[in-house]
Amino acid sequence: MATNNFNDPLFLHPSDAPGMTIVSEQLTGVENYGIWSRAMLIALRAKNKIAFIDGTCVRPAEGSITLNQWERCNALVLSWIMNSVSKSIFSGIVYSSDASVVWSDLKDQFDKVNGSRIFSIHRELGKLTQGNNTISVYFCKLKQLWDEYSSLVIMPSCECAAARKYV
Repeated sequence: MATNNFNDPLFLHPSDAPGMTIVSEQLTGVENYGIWSRAMLIALRAKNKIAFIDGTCVRPAEGSITLNQWERCNALVLSWIMNSVSKSIFSGIVYSSDASVVWSDLKDQFDKVNGSRIFSIHRELGKLTQGNNTISVYFCKLKQLWDEYSSLVIMPSCECAAARKYV
């Protein structure tokens, strides 16, 4: 049974195709996982398919009228992930059958907060000057460093001792 509600994650738009590359950044490893995953999240949100990677759209029971549609959508999301990873990573996920498991495995394998990268960002921020750049080029570089830093260092949002220490 195909769904006609475009707000339903099981909805497939006629332009959704397994051969599509939905992000231009190809996952190569730890060094670009952050950028790749952010780009994929944006693209999957635009396609209303986040539920297939965060586990909220679970596989229906055998015999369910939505099982076939879920399998089609899951396969589509899997193909989009496979189309956006390097050949070496592709060979490790090609036999997977659940997009949320693949997403979780990629996160476990490549989402490593690198302490030396955080230190490097601090150093780059401290040394950053406008120099001969235009103000817009300088601001873009500054914003890129702050955005990368905020994606690596998650501040606690509670009233616990760790949060008070950050404040």
